[in-house]
Amino acid sequence: MKFSIITVALDPGEKLAATLDSALGQTCRDMEVVLKDGGSRGGALERWRRDRGSEPGAERVRVFVEKDAGIYDAMNQAVGHAAGEFLLFLNCGDVFPDERVLERTLEVLEEERRAGTDMDRLVLYGDTYGLKNGVTIASASAITGFTCYRNIPCHQACFYSAALCREKPYDLQYRIRADYDHFLWCFYGAGAKMRHMEFLVAAYEGGGYSESRENRALDRREHRQITASYMRKGELLRYRAVMAVTLAPLRRLLAESGAFSGMYHRLKEKVYRQGQK
Repeated sequence: MKFSIITVALDPGEKLAATLDSALGQTCRDMEVVLKDGGSRGGALERWRRDRGSEPGAERVRVFVEKDAGIYDAMNQAVGHAAGEFLLFLNCGDVFPDERVLERTLEVLEEERRAGTDMDRLVLYGDTYGLKNGVTIASASAITGFTCYRNIPCHQACFYSAALCREKPYDLQYRIRADYDHFLWCFYGAGAKMRHMEFLVAAYEGGGYSESRENRALDRREHRQITASYMRKGELLRYRAVMAVTLAPLRRLLAESGAFSGMYHRLKEKVYRQGQK
């Protein structure tokens, strides 16, 4: 099995069907969907099974109903069930932007295999489409220390080797940024190769738990704790200075503004693309 698309759910409503249908609509058939349900009672899975369960490909959805201690515990459980060589975490409500994402990713994987890359130490990532603001969110063309501090790729746009996820499960002490901690471990701790794929990987719903206004303080606190565990003090001071000089708070407001987000992300994408030349 080449790919496992992991979706964790707890009373997801109709969003579940959109995500499952999008995954099963991929042209690459060397995949499975691992649906880890924490004990939903809303009937979304039953409705999907009734309406789509007999269609070709539906057997690729493997369902595991287990209690968990939250989203990251659920993701760890799902990793334990996954048979794929590479894992993509697609939340309920998130979808693939087109039907050839896995097919194109497979082509990149084959390039890396022919080049002799250690496939157990590989992360592929792409760009993201923000459904909330209707804009393309470009990922950096290369991952650096500053990228890790400031702007890692969206989690839903990252394909991780299963070996990386099994070697270091998501750390449950982090309520919001366990995926961020894991990405930094892949870069700093595991020395994984990280390759940017120049296409959209996921259409991201946004507006989740980590993005709510009341959780911003916890988000910043976890960011400080995680970066301090991987980065040297001098490195952190340099990155903070760059953030201050480049008006990071203003850029965040522009990125999240309904009026200016499109312009901001288009400009950011242009800067990233220029950096690839």
